[in-house]
Amino acid sequence: MQIQRWAVLLLRVSLVTLFVVLLLLQTFSFPGQFAFMAQQHPQSAHLRWPLTFVFAFWILCAQVVLFAIWKLLALIGANRIFTSVSMTWVDVIVRAIAAAWIILAGVLLYVGLHADDPGLPLLLFTWFIGVTVLGLLMIVMRALLRQATALQTDMDEVI
Repeated sequence: MQIQRWAVLLLRVSLVTLFVVLLLLQTFSFPGQFAFMAQQHPQSAHLRWPLTFVFAFWILCAQVVLFAIWKLLALIGANRIFTSVSMTWVDVIVRAIAAAWIILAGVLLYVGLHADDPGLPLLLFTWFIGVTVLGLLMIVMRALLRQATALQTDMDEVI
């Protein structure tokens, strides 16, 4: 039990750190990077705002996932993880991953059709597979949580 408390504490510190870093990337780094790219490569300047929007959206999806994980950790701390409330936060995670996946599929399609070198499409495809695996894993975990919640409810009724 002591190890679990430390793990939860370290996970919370990591979540806050990651959230802040993502916020810095979202507000300062990527917009500046794409503005610089537009200045350095005027032939690609038309991609500045779409890329800024796409990266901001992906980071927002990641922030939603981090917040939902934070809420699930709070439910673990309150010993209420096997309740319907936790299903709501798991659904939020699944939806955020699905939204990021849809945009990623569109970007992969666009880049795949316009690329003259296979490097970027392969990188995006690898990222696409990774997000797909993550989303499917969350769906499986959601089903397991649903079963565990049903078993917990049955056990509570018996006791």
